Amino acid sequence: MTAQTVSIALAGSGGAGVITAGAMLLEAASRAGWYAYMTRSSGPQIRGGEAAAMMRLSTEPVASHDDCFHLLVAIDWNNVGRFAAELPLSAGSLVVSDPEEGEAPSQIGASGARSVALPMKELAKSIPGGRPNMVALGAIAALIGLPEAPLLEVLQKVLKRKGEEAIQASLDALRAGMAAAKDYPAVPRLPAAETRPGTRWSITGNEAAGLGAIRGGVRFVAAYPITPATDMLEWMAPALAKVGGTLVQAEDELASINQIIGASYGGVPSLTATSGPGLSLMTESIGLAIASETPIVVMNVMRGGPSTGIPTKSEQSDLNIALYGMHGDAPHLVLAPNSVTDCLFTTQWAVHLAEALQTVAIVLSDQAMGQARAVIPRPAEVAFLAKREKPQLAAEQNYQRYAVTASGVSPMAIPGMHGLQYTADGLEHNETGTPSSHVADHTAQLDKRLRKLTAYNYGDHWADVEGEGETAIITWGSSTGPAREALRRYEAGGKRARLVSIRLLSPVQPEKFARALEGVIRALVVEQSHSGQFYRYLRAHYDLPRDVKALHRPGPLPVRPGDVLGELASWS
Repeated sequence: MTAQTVSIALAGSGGAGVITAGAMLLEAASRAGWYAYMTRSSGPQIRGGEAAAMMRLSTEPVASHDDCFHLLVAIDWNNVGRFAAELPLSAGSLVVSDPEEGEAPSQIGASGARSVALPMKELAKSIPGGRPNMVALGAIAALIGLPEAPLLEVLQKVLKRKGEEAIQASLDALRAGMAAAKDYPAVPRLPAAETRPGTRWSITGNEAAGLGAIRGGVRFVAAYPITPATDMLEWMAPALAKVGGTLVQAEDELASINQIIGASYGGVPSLTATSGPGLSLMTESIGLAIASETPIVVMNVMRGGPSTGIPTKSEQSDLNIALYGMHGDAPHLVLAPNSVTDCLFTTQWAVHLAEALQTVAIVLSDQAMGQARAVIPRPAEVAFLAKREKPQLAAEQNYQRYAVTASGVSPMAIPGMHGLQYTADGLEHNETGTPSSHVADHTAQLDKRLRKLTAYNYGDHWADVEGEGETAIITWGSSTGPAREALRRYEAGGKRARLVSIRLLSPVQPEKFARALEGVIRALVVEQSHSGQFYRYLRAHYDLPRDVKALHRPGPLPVRPGDVLGELASWS
């Protein structure tokens, strides 16, 4: 059955409650049996500014926004012009706004969308304790066919602590919005659906990554708060405590990276989470972890850059620093989840790989995926668990921490193992860990650190490969959602193509990549960066077809399915 979807944007100034209303709408939609995908847009201000909850509801799982929004509800127009470009509309869209709360930005008016007035503030004032965002929520529910029952369940859950009066006031405001919108122009309505308890999750990419880390064995986290990674830390703090783990808020990124190196040296799988500016500060200590072969995981939730950039907007522009930002020859792992659901799997896999290969794993998520909330099918559990190669006590008299082995992985003792002490610092060393400047030792250790990564069998997890045909879409990370949807639309039009979404960015997998592209004569590379970092990475490390096009743009505008489909159609 073809999925039925409706796309909704709820906008207003900071403090208008649009994010709260959006979250309530998503949960109610889930209770009604629908799937959902919601991102948010806001300015970098500490208080005030603009805000939008952007949502797509569907009868089938969805991992991307559509090309435009069917419905835009503006509680007010204050500052909405700052992100109007992120709210694409068409002539078939419907704009609902309060006539007393300013005029729509020119970009909204130029879309040709239909427009109706809803006096949200006036209706809210007529209800003791009423709020305009609840009036807006009621209007949305009426327009898309969301029943009242799941909304009431959500109100009772969210407002339980505020008492029955608050619940009743919000319910009255909802009903006022529903009544006002009953005769408005139509937007897509979704059919009633059934759901079984426990079969679906409502989760963000940051929460999924945190769960994946814990399932992988992480029991110590040290980090300094930074947008948009802080959500992951806030979720992990109580979750770690439940499994006997610890989260420490460090004084800065330098402290956090060094704390997790120390914890890992002590035998505890460890992780930090940050964004681009924090990753820049951590690079020296990441080099220490690589040289000392101390396993750690660094979760980097990317945002617009450079420098402070746009903290609340998404971009895939930290690829270069993650791949190449170390001092000297420092091979390490770089991985990237490609959906909210995949944040769980990829982070758990990253912990497993870091521990098994005794190295650094950098995981590249981004704001669009990390802070997106989605209603998804319950993910399958996987068996990746942290496991290190530990020395046998019988060999303690000849213990060589950095022994040159066939696999490149050496036994790693932890403090307290009698007779197995070793030096672990940033100096080059010989097999015992004794600092050495001999060319033979340097070469042997460089070869060893590279070999353990390149010789390892990563299986089929290195990428998601789907479809067939002579045309390929090559992408990564959060650009995978719109690329995957574009592929489905392309195939629905009777044409064939395949998708290659790379999950393991380093070390590169040239043989697997070549097999994935067998028979391909043209390729479209899709990413969200200004300079085409991913395209240049592919050109540097892989053999591409002669006919290659690159679709790359900076944030905060996301790549949409229609953008990808348009590029594919240009070949026809």
